[in-house]
Amino acid sequence: MDTLSTGRVAEHAVVHVRRRHPWRVVSSLAGALLLAGVSAVVGCRAADSDGVTPVPQALAFLPWLLVPGSAGLALAALGRWRTGMVWGVAVLAVTGWYTQPYGAAATRPKGPILAEFTVLTSNTEFGWATDDLITAVRHERPDVVFVEECSFRCADALAARVPASDYPYRDVVREDGSAGSAILSRFPLKPAEPIESEMAMPGAVATIGGRDVRLQLAHPMPPLPGADAKWRQELGRVREFARSARGGPVILAGDFNATQDHALFRSVLDEGALYDSARLAGQSRTWSWPADRTTPLHTQIDHVLVSGDFKAASARFLTLRGTDHRALLVKLGLYGE
Repeated sequence: MDTLSTGRVAEHAVVHVRRRHPWRVVSSLAGALLLAGVSAVVGCRAADSDGVTPVPQALAFLPWLLVPGSAGLALAALGRWRTGMVWGVAVLAVTGWYTQPYGAAATRPKGPILAEFTVLTSNTEFGWATDDLITAVRHERPDVVFVEECSFRCADALAARVPASDYPYRDVVREDGSAGSAILSRFPLKPAEPIESEMAMPGAVATIGGRDVRLQLAHPMPPLPGADAKWRQELGRVREFARSARGGPVILAGDFNATQDHALFRSVLDEGALYDSARLAGQSRTWSWPADRTTPLHTQIDHVLVSGDFKAASARFLTLRGTDHRALLVKLGLYGE
């Protein structure tokens, strides 16, 4: 090929590149930004890590990442960016894989059934939902009640309006605002060590069906943007509790400020050989927060975790006015020798 011909080929290639529509370039760049953001979060999920802000916050809504992931793929296709299209398909496939429920779908307890009972956990948001909580307790008649963010108003109302004859055994931590907590029980309670935390996490031992069952309320600090170290520390203490209590019947319930897509929450399950009762009852992705907003972004951060001594017959989420959390009511069966 002579020099003139080579020059014409090069000129044609330059013209071809220059003829690419600007909107296709913009579309490809926008798609790349979306796919990069989703990839960073999903990559942490695949690496079994909660990353740093804003990853912990984004992980709470992992299934919703399918939306920006799909938008990124569409933009890559619009820009005729083949690499981006392959990237988008891969991101959606991995995200979809991790939306599957985590943990076993059933427990296999041994021995005869010793007792059937119900457990309710509710975050009353500074006690504002106390009235509806008391109404729910009267209607549903749970045997064990865990209450988070039980302020002075909440503690006083429970004492005055929930008869001691119905719940004679109680462990109430009187603190104002979000720091207060309470455990109410129809079963005899013995004291147990609480988990150290800024918002009270009391514990107790209940006698149910002739067995000692360790009860523990969970309410670690939330993973606030730029201040998620406290969340890691306190959820880590919940994990250490689960590990230390392994081997006997355990119920660990409350507002975990974490979902199944957080590595720390999964470690709580794994370290303590615990099972999420909502998962056992087929409600793994049923949301519990935020209940006071019209946003479509919802997730499940309220859980009742149980050891393998239990079977979960059902799990229902109840809407209470005045709180940004839905309460969780679980029917359990305790088995043993």
